[in-house]
Amino acid sequence: MEIDLDGSFLERAHECAEFLRDAGDLLLVSHIDADGLTSAGVASTALDRAGIDHETRFSKQLDDDDLDQIEEDGYDVVLFTDFGSGLLDEVVERDFTPVVADHHQPNGDCDYHLNPLLFDIDGSSELSGAGTAYVLARALEEDDDNRDLAALAVVGAVGDMQNQGGGLTGANREVVREGVEAGVLEAKQDLLLFGRQTRPLPKLLEYSTDVFIPGISKNSSGAKELLEKAGVEAKNGDGWRRWVDLSGDERDRVTNTLFRECAKRGVDSGQIEELVGETYTLLNEEPGTEMRDASEFSTLLNSTARYERADVGFAVCKGDRGEALAEARDLLNGHRSNLRAGVEFVGDNGVTKLDNLQYFDAGDEIRDTIVGIVAGMSYSLSEVDRSKPVIAFADADGENEKKVSSRGTKSLVRQGLNLAEVMSECSSAVGGDGGGHDIAAGATIPEDAVDEFVDEVDTVVAEQIS
Repeated sequence: MEIDLDGSFLERAHECAEFLRDAGDLLLVSHIDADGLTSAGVASTALDRAGIDHETRFSKQLDDDDLDQIEEDGYDVVLFTDFGSGLLDEVVERDFTPVVADHHQPNGDCDYHLNPLLFDIDGSSELSGAGTAYVLARALEEDDDNRDLAALAVVGAVGDMQNQGGGLTGANREVVREGVEAGVLEAKQDLLLFGRQTRPLPKLLEYSTDVFIPGISKNSSGAKELLEKAGVEAKNGDGWRRWVDLSGDERDRVTNTLFRECAKRGVDSGQIEELVGETYTLLNEEPGTEMRDASEFSTLLNSTARYERADVGFAVCKGDRGEALAEARDLLNGHRSNLRAGVEFVGDNGVTKLDNLQYFDAGDEIRDTIVGIVAGMSYSLSEVDRSKPVIAFADADGENEKKVSSRGTKSLVRQGLNLAEVMSECSSAVGGDGGGHDIAAGATIPEDAVDEFVDEVDTVVAEQIS
């Protein structure tokens, strides 16, 4: 295996792979987000190639009911991907042998536990669940192949927001390197606006609001005027052009013009720098499609599992470019409509602002599976202050619970914001639990603890940023 990670981490991967080769009735269970779907896609494909029969299931949140059902169904071995580490104390007591390929904080251990955190590799930023599954997949091949699966692992890492610093780092770099060497991935510096493969040029500029540019973001005429200033035609004989259709010179002209306009319009220099970073193109996918770009691919996957159709996203990960892809695109269209409605809800109802945060409670108006995405998108609204994190609440599946999602900006993270720590500490203080990433995290809390929770968050955010 060429992947240059810690030797003991690779040794553990081979131990897990060797055990799986001799497994009896095997079940693969994975999380439902983009990282979970790609983790399952990587692991399942590797098991197929190794001739290891298995079934696959997905879960929104692994709990006792899931474990009871798995145990009742009588599987000999269960491979957990993108979750499992946090429940190991309970899992090891069950009547099956667990194999865990996860990157979240462990609670307990087992004989076949592959987790970067056990080997001093940061699982929140340096290796995703899909990346961990990829290391296992490489060990499953006798000749240490499966390097083509690196492209799908990168989609998982991007979906898990591990590229927030302008590109993937740490152990993820080795996954990228192997994907490039295998000829399935291209990694290069480019404009980081979402939709480079699929959006018409004016919409690429108008809809991309991670860095809000006055007069261009959410401004159709302003976006078109910028293209005119760059001397780039937005249309040709075939219709609207996309970023992928431009020549290198045209891309440079648009990027340079965008930078100049940002400076003129008072955009912070740090934010301007965030407009460019490393992008990841899946070379085996058709140009101009959602699967060609890692960021767009991850969004497509999120639009399936967040609407109880993890099977569709999984099939796309396994290579179905027919019926499953068509259904995924239908789900994506519905997902976009729901996101627009969610942002409109926030715009109509506003946010409550405290000294160091702002929040809204969507109740049952926004699905708890997408309220975090809406929170991030709400930064495009004039009512929302980009200098404070956004906390969003939605009714949860469980009785008497609230789902919490939080989003920040790269600028806030540079100032010290770490929402993973905020969600973990503050949810625990009110009898809930949470975690995630520095720029995006979530929690579940008792529904009667919202006021106490936001007070806790306000205090902790103040301490971090100060």
